[in-house]
Amino acid sequence: MRSASRLLRRRAVPVLQKRSNATNTKSYRSDKVSTLSSSSVWTEFTPLANKHGAVNLGQGFPDFAPDEWILDATSAALKQGLVQYTRSPGHLRLVNALSAVYGKRMGREINPLTQVLTTVGATEAIYICMQAFLSAGDECIIFDPAYDSYGPSALMAGAKPVSVPLRVKGKSVSSGDWVLDRDELVSKITSKTKMILINNPMNVPGKVWSRSDLEFIAELAQKKDLLVVCDEVYEWITYDGKDHLKLATFPGMWDRTLTIGSAGKSFSLTGFKIGWIIGPDPLIDALSCAHQNTVFSVGTPLQEGIAVALEQSESRNYFPELRSMFTKKRDALCQVLKAAGLQPTVPEGSYFILADTSVVKDSLFMDPNDKSSRDFQFCRWLTKHIGVAAIPPSAFFSAPYKNLAA
Repeated sequence: MRSASRLLRRRAVPVLQKRSNATNTKSYRSDKVSTLSSSSVWTEFTPLANKHGAVNLGQGFPDFAPDEWILDATSAALKQGLVQYTRSPGHLRLVNALSAVYGKRMGREINPLTQVLTTVGATEAIYICMQAFLSAGDECIIFDPAYDSYGPSALMAGAKPVSVPLRVKGKSVSSGDWVLDRDELVSKITSKTKMILINNPMNVPGKVWSRSDLEFIAELAQKKDLLVVCDEVYEWITYDGKDHLKLATFPGMWDRTLTIGSAGKSFSLTGFKIGWIIGPDPLIDALSCAHQNTVFSVGTPLQEGIAVALEQSESRNYFPELRSMFTKKRDALCQVLKAAGLQPTVPEGSYFILADTSVVKDSLFMDPNDKSSRDFQFCRWLTKHIGVAAIPPSAFFSAPYKNLAA
């Protein structure tokens, strides 16, 4: 064994030397990838929080254990031998469960074999929506502030993301104060526009879109013959009796709408990376082509566990209890922020809260030699010196509109 170990070490040396002398592979990047960066707020602030032992209130993953009965179902799937590839468009038990849950929510029969597709989280769902339906030169409308994978996903399809910012009406006390300028939206639609991507509830600021706004978007989509992708991963997390309305259920919208959901947000299991898309047969068929040639299929035992979670969610009163739990957490954090003099924007949905830091003197944290925005510098200072990690909201705005947050 000793001689074998020495032999392996001796043989490994030339390989390591060759790698160290390798040509810089950056020159091989495609034009699409060259417009992107492997760095993000997540790759900066999560390691920064870990380095300084800060409480991480930035990245969207729960710090509490998920329900044991869901983990037990997943464990049972492993022990039962469900460890090989499953059906590419989705594990049968899961697509059946999704069909039952969303058929009831949408008020229509949903075919589990042709109108449901499971994905590696909502991020893959967004990515393949762009790959399946956008071509070079097409445009996709995205509402700022937006989840930071939206724009890059459009760019990777060769398309152009076109931002339409929501703006604060008066003083931002509630996420409902962030409003859409309908004239501005109409002005951004051109002959090249093919898709509208809407997040409801919004990741940040937690806005739940009103019936009036959704009706306007539905009418516009039909008038301009646009596809609409609805990222609804926070659909179960709304507050104060605020109704979450599904655009796919509006008159004339089923045939042109794709609805995305996520087990990560619905069941506090972000590491499972189980997402799904629901829509009409022709659209799901196109997405299945992109999915099959991207990841092929999603983890079988994890899909089995989420299937059980959906099947039992109603009898266990799961989603009302989830909403109640997050309502208490939202209210507690809002109280803490107010006590600290940081006025919160109370979200109507999702689990992020914007806080107004304007009362904090710039002299405490601003570095004149640092060219980054105020909110980035504040969040770095907060993480390093106060021990609380937050995310700078300007990261969710496209370049022309970062001033709305920073």
